[in-house]
Amino acid sequence: MISATDSATSTQASLSSGKPIMGKDDFMKLMIAQLKNQDPLNPMDGSQYAAQLAQFSSVEQLMNLNTKMETSVNANYSLTQSINNTMTAALIGKEVKMQGGEVNFNSEDSIQLGYNLPAGAASASISVYDGNGVLVKTIDGIDKLAGDHKVTWDFKDNNGNTVPVGTYTFKVDAKNAKGNDITADVFKYGVIAGIRFTANGTKLVIGKSEYSMSDVSEIVNPK
Repeated sequence: MISATDSATSTQASLSSGKPIMGKDDFMKLMIAQLKNQDPLNPMDGSQYAAQLAQFSSVEQLMNLNTKMETSVNANYSLTQSINNTMTAALIGKEVKMQGGEVNFNSEDSIQLGYNLPAGAASASISVYDGNGVLVKTIDGIDKLAGDHKVTWDFKDNNGNTVPVGTYTFKVDAKNAKGNDITADVFKYGVIAGIRFTANGTKLVIGKSEYSMSDVSEIVNPK
């Protein structure tokens, strides 16, 4: 005989775990089969039958609730995606500030590297490294005042040759008057030329390279 308490517990556990559960039609077939095959000399009493019907009603309500919740979640996800896509498309033509010292090179003419000095420095320079960690470019004579600064890199190495297409990183080497290191935050600037919606998320087309939306920390010139 089906236990109402055990069946309800099993149904709720299945719903919460996301595993397949016995549907209301299966439950009804099982209950009818039980009635057909009961012992005529010892039939199910009224209280047991009432418990079975109550359990059937509970299963049906849980199934309907689960379906409504899934529909609501899917609708909310679609709405959120639509809003995000519309808002992201409005960024085309805007200049953005992107955190981090990673730079993608895909045959662009140049890129604006940025950095922030928390205090004035006695000396400062930018070091650019390739994907293997090899130094390819040192930019001297950069601004040493406290605050945000921009430096244009033309994607040429220390010998004046254009670097190969790939990913590069840069950092700022700064020291104060006592020769102590100053930690500088680094970022880069770019104008969004287009938006691509990919399986790996929304990508910003800046120059000829792509960056993730999560890289953006600031819209420099919102209009």
